[in-house]
Formats: sequence, C-alpha cells, structure tokens
Amino acid sequence: MPFEFKLPDLGEGITEAELRRWLVKEGDLIAEHQGIAEVETDKAVVEIPSPKAGRIEHLLRREGELVPVGAALLTIGIEGEEAPPRPRSVGIVGELPEAEEVRVGPEVGKGVLATPAVRALAREMGVDLSGIAGSGPRGSITREDLLTSTGAASSPPDIYGPVERIPLRGVRRTIARNLVASQRQTAFVTGMEEADITELWQLRVRETGETHERGIHLTFLPFIIKAVQHALLEHPYLNASIDDTANEIVLKKYCNMGIAVDTPDGLMVPVLRDVARKSVLELAEELDRLGERARARTITLDEMRGSTFTITNYGHFGGTYATPIINYPDAAILGCGRIAERPWVVSGAILIRKILHLSLTFDHRVTDGVDAARFLRKVVRYLEDPGLLFLESV
Repeated sequence: MPFEFKLPDLGEGITEAELRRWLVKEGDLIAEHQGIAEVETDKAVVEIPSPKAGRIEHLLRREGELVPVGAALLTIGIEGEEAPPRPRSVGIVGELPEAEEVRVGPEVGKGVLATPAVRALAREMGVDLSGIAGSGPRGSITREDLLTSTGAASSPPDIYGPVERIPLRGVRRTIARNLVASQRQTAFVTGMEEADITELWQLRVRETGETHERGIHLTFLPFIIKAVQHALLEHPYLNASIDDTANEIVLKKYCNMGIAVDTPDGLMVPVLRDVARKSVLELAEELDRLGERARARTITLDEMRGSTFTITNYGHFGGTYATPIINYPDAAILGCGRIAERPWVVSGAILIRKILHLSLTFDHRVTDGVDAARFLRKVVRYLEDPGLLFLESV
C-alpha cells in the first residue's frame, strides 16, 4: 500500500508552510532521508527529508501552495508492496464515480480528469478541457489551471489602466503578518536624534588596514550595537517585552540584538546573541556570517528568534530619517540613517562633521518618552566618544 507522507510538525508553533519547490518528480526512486521538497516557513527555507525509501507515485501539492501541518504532500510506493485497487464509493443506486476521477463529457473534453466543479465551470465558459495540462492530483485539471489557460486569471484592468496582481507569499507574506501584528499590539512612538560620529569615522579609517589583514569587514554597525548594549544597561525597560497573558512587563537580563538584513526575498532579522560578551570585531565577523546566510536563505529559524532589541540600518541604502516598526515582541527598535557631512558647531567654531541620523521607535506601554529620550542621548554619547565604549566594557 502506498505510503502517504504528510507535512511534519516543524516546531515553534508553526501551523502551515509554503511549498517552495519540489526536489523530486513522479516516478523518481528515492532513498530514506533524501530531500524531497523545500518549504518556507516564517522566513526560513527548510528541506523536508523522506522518512522512507521507494518510488514517488503522486505529488499531491503544487509549488507555491500553502500546506497545513499534517496535510498530505505526496505518496510513496514501497518496494515489494502492491497497491490494492482503489475502493469505489457506493450509493443506493450502485457505484458512484470518485470526485477527482469524474471525466468531462465530449462537449468540453474527452478522457480528462477534473472535479465536478471544474467541469461545470468549463461548460459555463464553453472551454474544451482536453487541451489543458492539469496540475492537480494524478494530472487532474484544477480551477486555477482552467482560469489560467483562458486568461481569466490574468489581472484585469482597473478603471484607470492595466494592473498586475502579485500573490502575497513567502517572505513578503511573513513580513506583512508580523508588521500588522506589531502595529496592532503596540503603542508605538518614534523619537529622533543626530550624532556627530566624526571621531568614530576616524577610528574606523585608522583600523581598516588591521581589520582587512584579519579578513574582517568592519562597518559602523558593530560600534552601534555596542553603544546600544551599554545604554540598555541603564535603560532596561527598552530591553523588554510585554506578556499580555500575564499582564506583566518582562525585563530581559541578557542582550540579543536583532539586525534587519535586506535580501532579494525581503527583510530578514538574524539575531546576534549575548552581544555583551563579544568584542566589536567578533560582532563584525558574526554580522558577515549571518548576513550571508540570510541572503542565501540557509539561515535557520533559531537564528532569527530571541531578540531583545532590534537595529535597522536604512542609511546603507540612502535613507535619512524613518519611523521603523517595532520587531514585536521587542519593546524598541533603533533606525540608523545615512551619514552626511554637515556644518556643526564644535567649541564655538563651525566645522564640517560626519552626522548620523537616528530614530528610536518604542512601545509606550512599556516605558515613557523621558526614558526613551535619555536612552537615545546615551547612545549618541557613546557614538560621539567611542573611547567610552572601551572604558565601560567589562
């Protein structure tokens, strides 16, 4: 009897996954533990292995389809086992045809597998199904196959002109869901500041040769991470979350920094753990590693969870100011704009300085504007005088 393989429990409370692509096709011989499909879940791509060896009989799902956990993905014929004849449905007037095996009459296609609903729609549209390739189970024609073949599934123009409709799937679907949850469940407020990072800029330039020799790409982000980590020690309510069930504020006694990374598939947020125990150079190395894994879609779910605070660097792409959305359930997120040369008053003289624009969005349920403003000024102080980071490091 064929083995019906169902989408397994992927952990972390995941209830569904998108079938990104099949790694096998019908008729393939596969080994036990061989990868059979890639599924996308909560920003990560996971390869699903087969629990048994055998021959792929039927692929029951289409690429791009959302599959609930526990739903059948495919059937595998096990060597030495013969599939019994399929039982027929029986009614009071005798045997009834199975729904997926109903064959369309000659007026809309002869010898074609289709469901009664698809058959009725084809008859209504006057379409012959015999010329349509089916993508459903056993090659049956689905409603989507019918609409696509006739052009009915293409994007209709609105009253002003043509449009294109793109399915909200994959990473973009996850981003949309998470951002809506954040906006719905937090009382968000954004404050802004400017930091004169001329000394930090000079420090980075001085150490470029040393870091290159060690194979490290040193950006400003590791310094910003350390500045935030130190400031959070004095402002713990920004390194927190709310337990809505228990109606409690949860102050985190550790510091895990979520870093927003732009990828071809959308924004991902890898997490650097225990940043208080890592040097600037160690953070730089880990940033490179996690960034590469995120862009290659090889990053794991665990590597994107457990943040206590998040940083997003839209300045890398030319942005100046923004109101970043909190990476729920974190209580705050710091946005870093582009570094620009500006006239700046230094000891009574007007000089050209390197100015970094900062935006802090925080959950007003957790803390107040005074605390957030003081935290932001503390971050600015560390960035303007990077020597303090070394003096106060443990």
